[in-house]
Amino acid sequence: MAALSLFLDVPLTREVDWLLDAYREDPSPDKVYLDHRDCHTETGKAWVCPTVRQTLLQIANDPTLDHEYLPVLGFPEFTRAATELALGRESRAVIENRAGGVHTVGGTGAVRIGAEFLRRWYNTNSPSPIAVYIALSQWDSLRCIFQDAGFTEIRPYHYWDTGRLAVAIEEFLEVLEVWSWLELCQVLLVLNPSLFMTHSGQPVLAAQPLSCFQSAPDCSIVVLHAPEETGLTPKQWEEVARVMGRKRLFPFFDVPAQGLASGDLDRDAWALRHFVAQGFELFCAQSFSKTFGLYDERVGNLIVVARDNETLVGIRSQLQKQVTGTWATPASLGARVIAMVLNNPALLNKWKQSLRMLAEKIMLIREKLKEKLRILGTPGCWEHLTAQSGTRSFTGLLPSQVAFLEKHKHIYLLGSGQVSVCSINSHNLDYVAQSINEAVSSTVGRAQGLSWAETE
Repeated sequence: MAALSLFLDVPLTREVDWLLDAYREDPSPDKVYLDHRDCHTETGKAWVCPTVRQTLLQIANDPTLDHEYLPVLGFPEFTRAATELALGRESRAVIENRAGGVHTVGGTGAVRIGAEFLRRWYNTNSPSPIAVYIALSQWDSLRCIFQDAGFTEIRPYHYWDTGRLAVAIEEFLEVLEVWSWLELCQVLLVLNPSLFMTHSGQPVLAAQPLSCFQSAPDCSIVVLHAPEETGLTPKQWEEVARVMGRKRLFPFFDVPAQGLASGDLDRDAWALRHFVAQGFELFCAQSFSKTFGLYDERVGNLIVVARDNETLVGIRSQLQKQVTGTWATPASLGARVIAMVLNNPALLNKWKQSLRMLAEKIMLIREKLKEKLRILGTPGCWEHLTAQSGTRSFTGLLPSQVAFLEKHKHIYLLGSGQVSVCSINSHNLDYVAQSINEAVSSTVGRAQGLSWAETE
């Protein structure tokens, strides 16, 4: 027998949960973790919807239930109800039977099988690799999925201006549109080269950031986060849809927490429903972890909206083949809970009330943090905290300020300054606000980082 392991050369990686690991290893009694994936209560425990507890008791006492394998595509009552929740029962795609769901292992599983399907079957005649665009806020979690699925052209985009701390719709649309502008520039360059020269005779295009010329070619895939924390308005979403339709870009929606942005399920689904109403074929990854508190059950749904029923049937058949070779069949308990709630008017109403209460709590935390910072006299304008919505928020903190918080205050958050609002509660709110105030007031680069706000 060999003395050394066959896997001796496998390197240790700390890329997964490195921030949480650092928090757990910190012995400070004051430490605070601001990147929880789940929703937390005032006591710091994971939030579980009260309706879920009631439904679990009903399932446990139902003598007719067994433990047979589910169909490969999942629990039909769940996928139908989940799809209608996102698209609306009156959606033409639902009525015309050209929209359907696939029960997946969480929202991540939905993204995974969707990405693998698109790699095999989307725009297969393209002479160049299909580009995939992912928002910077989702870059770390989703890039690796598309990369593992076989995509090689994966590019980031942003619709949040970290300088102005506001929605950057112009930059987002530029990412989608700029290739048409580039083609125009190429024509003008031939007709009149002087238009593209600086006073020193250097080409002006060469002096511009190259990122604006690496934007979406026709038929690219764009992952859209909705409802997103940064809050695009319906009018802005209409403009995004118009540009994507003109350039034949494929929308892949990611809906991790429908109802927790505004407290209204229909309002949070507006962007997705608008794209469907405009005739787009699209994918949508749904997750129910946060909205039901079923974090360990990992219940997701991949919604497919096709041009017609025949196309939908073909797509689902290929997804069925993929699932067979991935997890064979999904687990049933979480899907049964969700299906029972969504299909029972009384339970559905109770669940909606719980969602509204949780969304209002999140909004209140934003208000309180903003007010605390105002009272402390923290430099800058903090209106962006309440201008955003949902479970996560961009704080506007610079990397140096994030580093200050970790080193001196034992507060852990992403280097981008993004936090989980649900990680803040009445027990740590004062400490978090005071620490942010110290970080902003004392770190190098404050004037450059917040000068935009101080002039308002």
